[in-house]
Order: sequence, then structure tokens, then C-alpha cells
Amino acid sequence: MTPFHRSEVRVIYGETDAMGIVYYANYLRWFEIGRTELMRSLGIAYKDLEAQGLRLPVSEVFCKYHQSARYDDVLVIETRVGFLKRASIQFAYRIFRKDDGAELVTGTTLHAFVNPQGKILPVPDFLKNRMCRQD
Repeated sequence: MTPFHRSEVRVIYGETDAMGIVYYANYLRWFEIGRTELMRSLGIAYKDLEAQGLRLPVSEVFCKYHQSARYDDVLVIETRVGFLKRASIQFAYRIFRKDDGAELVTGTTLHAFVNPQGKILPVPDFLKNRMCRQD
């Protein structure tokens, strides 16, 4: 079983259009919240990875919109590790409205492991151990 995490956010007015519907790009920001909080829950902070010379740039994103979120909705971001390969990791997301459980968005992001100069690196063992733990 791969690690799994839930985060909550409330839609603020500035994240919506004139009709009170969330602007589509905000879901990508919420994906980022989901993955950073998943990693934090595993004891891995992005700033610590950077201090060790490791970067995780996004190389691919997929987002399927099912329903719209609206101003003041409380959203739940479910994040898990989709897969971990030699030099990449995929995170999978599901965002739903807390009040009624309506699924709003599903998606994935793919990240390469690189050094500060952009050279591909293998996944460090300590990350493999934490991200592919058996519960």
C-alpha cells in the first residue's frame, strides 16, 4: 500500500470567477498542497530535499474536471503515491466537496528527481522506504 493523505482547504473569493465558480488552475495549486502535505506526513519536507540537492519538478500533469467547486466550499484533497520509478514519482489526487462528497476533480502529476542543474537522479533510498512503506 502506498502512502495516502487527506488535506482540507476552503475556497476563498479570490479563487473564483464572477459567477463564484473556482478558476480551473486553482486545482493544480491544491494538488501541490496535497503532495507537500503527504510528504510532510511522511517526515519529508521539500525544503529538506532542496538542502540535500534534490528537486522534484513537474514533468506532466493530468486533470479531469467532474463538477465545479464554488466560493466557500470546503474541499478535501486526497493524495497518494501513484507509482515510484527509478528517477520519477507520480502523485494521484482526488478532490471532493466535504459537505456532500461530490467528486470535483481527479488527476495526477509526474515529477522527475533532479539535482539543481537539472541532471536526472535516482530516487534516494530513504525516499523509497518512506514512500513505498507497507502499512
